Amino acid sequence: MKKVSILASLILFLYGCGASKNSTSAKISNIHTTIDLVNVVDDKVMVTMNPGDLNQELVTFYIPKTVPGTYSTDNYGQYIEGFKALDGKGMELPFVKVDENTWNISNAKGLDRVEYFVNDTYDTEPEVKDAVFSPAGTNILKGENFMLNLHGFVGYFEGYKELPYELLVKKPSGLVSTTSLKKKDLADANNEAETFLAARYFEVIDNPILYAKPNTESFTVNDITVTLSVYSPTGVYSAASLKPQMEEMMRAQKNFLGEIDGTKEYNILLYLSTLASTDAAGFGALEHHTSTVVVLPEQMPKPALDEAMKDVVSHEFFHIVTPLTVHSGEVQYFDFNDPKMSQHLWMYEGTTEYFANLFQIQQGLIDENEFYARLMEKVNNAKAYDDAMSFTEMSKNILKQPYEKNYANVYEKGALINMALDIQLRELSGGARGVLWLMKELSKKYGKNTPFKDENLIDEIVAMTYPELRDFFDTHVIGATPINYNDYLAKVGLTSGNIEQQTGYFLDGEIPFIDADPTDQNIIFVRRGITLNSFFNSIGAKGGDIIKSINDTPINLEAIRAIIGQSFTWTPETDIKIVVDRDGEELVLEGKVGVATLQVETIAPIKGLTGNEDVIREAWLKN
Repeated sequence: MKKVSILASLILFLYGCGASKNSTSAKISNIHTTIDLVNVVDDKVMVTMNPGDLNQELVTFYIPKTVPGTYSTDNYGQYIEGFKALDGKGMELPFVKVDENTWNISNAKGLDRVEYFVNDTYDTEPEVKDAVFSPAGTNILKGENFMLNLHGFVGYFEGYKELPYELLVKKPSGLVSTTSLKKKDLADANNEAETFLAARYFEVIDNPILYAKPNTESFTVNDITVTLSVYSPTGVYSAASLKPQMEEMMRAQKNFLGEIDGTKEYNILLYLSTLASTDAAGFGALEHHTSTVVVLPEQMPKPALDEAMKDVVSHEFFHIVTPLTVHSGEVQYFDFNDPKMSQHLWMYEGTTEYFANLFQIQQGLIDENEFYARLMEKVNNAKAYDDAMSFTEMSKNILKQPYEKNYANVYEKGALINMALDIQLRELSGGARGVLWLMKELSKKYGKNTPFKDENLIDEIVAMTYPELRDFFDTHVIGATPINYNDYLAKVGLTSGNIEQQTGYFLDGEIPFIDADPTDQNIIFVRRGITLNSFFNSIGAKGGDIIKSINDTPINLEAIRAIIGQSFTWTPETDIKIVVDRDGEELVLEGKVGVATLQVETIAPIKGLTGNEDVIREAWLKN
């Protein structure tokens, strides 16, 4: 998963335990499921699931609480309404709703099917405190768009997750599907339905479907067929306009990975949000074995959209290495309703995010200065989280506080852990080995169907590499000692210093300059305790200022979203007038927006090197 923060507190962020045991008395071959996208009722769709003859007195039905790659408790059952359990004559059977995601059905030997309505998540994101991250969410827009992250629509019966699923989707004739699910060869002359097949429940939820008007492009990278499908509500963006950048990037990724080959097919499902209060507000992407769902704002200018797509899609594609290939039993046998989390987010997300940046310098997509700037940005972003927290402890307990609120650090310090590990491997091997070599070796040893034991991974890495790495893992990954990054940068002849860097007007990369009052998110204020950019400093804003209006527009949560979208199109000569409340006094702050800049630390070469640091750096950055 990759999150792109458009505004951390204002815009909501922008893998079952043991193989399921099948009942020996069941007389069924698959689970028949129907999703009706034609007869949408009050923005809800009907789902019907027929499990066949379960031959049990009590049957438990689940909608997932948590799904792979999200590392959050989302309770998809909260979006289910009108649940019914019916016998073959259509008579209702008694059931008890045990919790938000669980239904116990009594007298179930006569069970023919369950049916229920599903609400989408995009409509309710602004209203729900812990809203579902949009790329893991669902959208229902009758006749126009359906984002089917299937864990939000399709459930499972206890003990039967390993049975095949047959999924019939009734669809509007003007919409087409994009998915990696295998389509059943079943004629439908009227193009009113299509049927998909999945070997087991995990395969259902691992393959989202996007229904939209035709807007797709395909290309081949080595032996991987990539399809880009775009939903753009106003039609401003086409798949054809985004294809060249995606093709260049993914070709470079495949060159970087070499013999690592996790899939023959990859689908990119891009949903562009209007930023309306009833639309998606969490920006980024969620990985799957052969696809990714990406959500971004449609208002982004083309260059910014291209950069965001490169950022999030490269991250998600690299997940084919880990955890989709290299992973522990906690991932292989994921329990959707009582998850046991792995301790290795430093690898699942950290290595993936590191690769998403490293491949760009190694493949010539960015230069050294840009690469160093990205690393330094992660150093600075990591300061917003608890640096004295064990990464393995955080990972194992990521669904709990205080660990959950530190999750986003997997993209910052997690990547930096891998940078330090990569540099050490390069130093110890004379430049020959790095983290990519390590992941290739782990891929050979394990693979997507053979998990490692969670508690043994670090011991195995030390055994297959160098004993010197034991202290690094014990101190900085298992242990809670912060990393002095300059100690590792010095090994490749680098150090850090200050430069002026351009930022956005309201945020710097992942870090916003404004926030919302947690007790009333319609109260927007300038953040305290941070260095403000030149935009805020030039007009005299101070930390704690409550923003009442911007250019005469009263400010609340919805209004600030719109203004942030507009700010992408501002020029330095754009006039700005911000009315603020400062300690009870109303002030008018005016001026030109200018070019927003910030004094930031950066990474630069050390002069007068006498060792082999430059040789190690060349190996690190070039191969």
